[in-house]
Amino acid sequence: MNLIIVGASSGIGREVALLFLESGHRVGIAARRTDKLQELCDRFPEQAVAAQIDVCAADAPERLRALIEQMGGIELYFHAAGIGKQNMALAADIENATLQTNGVGFTAMIGEAFRYFAAKPEGGHIGIISSIAGTRGLGAAPSYSATKAFQNTYIEALAQQAAIRRLPITFTDIRPGFVNTPLLDDGKNYPLMLKPESVAKDIYRSLLKKRSVRIIDWKYRLLVPLWRCIPHAIWRKLHIQN
Repeated sequence: MNLIIVGASSGIGREVALLFLESGHRVGIAARRTDKLQELCDRFPEQAVAAQIDVCAADAPERLRALIEQMGGIELYFHAAGIGKQNMALAADIENATLQTNGVGFTAMIGEAFRYFAAKPEGGHIGIISSIAGTRGLGAAPSYSATKAFQNTYIEALAQQAAIRRLPITFTDIRPGFVNTPLLDDGKNYPLMLKPESVAKDIYRSLLKKRSVRIIDWKYRLLVPLWRCIPHAIWRKLHIQN
């Protein structure tokens, strides 16, 4: 299978790319910084194809389409690019950067992948890493939880549009909890921390099985329904922060 992973330079994206490469797939690996992609290209010279793509750049969709053409087409697009920080001070630069990356950049890349698969008779598969943070608004990370809720809804809307248009495009929304990656390397204490290797293995299986929504792991699968049941009046008064 040919696939592209955007956000493959570190963290979960890199671990997922490694699993696909080790399984013999041909993988287009893209990120804002390409120096961290070279190791995978050196290890898998016949399978890994690297490209520089900054999802916030105006030319990001064109760069994605160029990578697709370089690979001779793809069956799966997996979006692992994203940022997020706790922001109790509501610093404007953090909020704006998160909106640009997780909102505008996300929409540009997913939209380009959707249009590509919509033009193919056999369709394709779009997977994303969102987060359980999209379940409710988190005061410690306003823009992060809001953009993750946006991603959840956007993918759901595209799945409905694909059905309306009778397009053979499938979607997988991966929703992990806290994962020990550079994204959370801020010195704060996060509960129920997951290992990126185990999360990547779950994602790999979920993508191959084309699961619709996957919350990783069992502890979070219990927690998320409980969060949804809390009345708004009570939720607003909860002190959820680290």
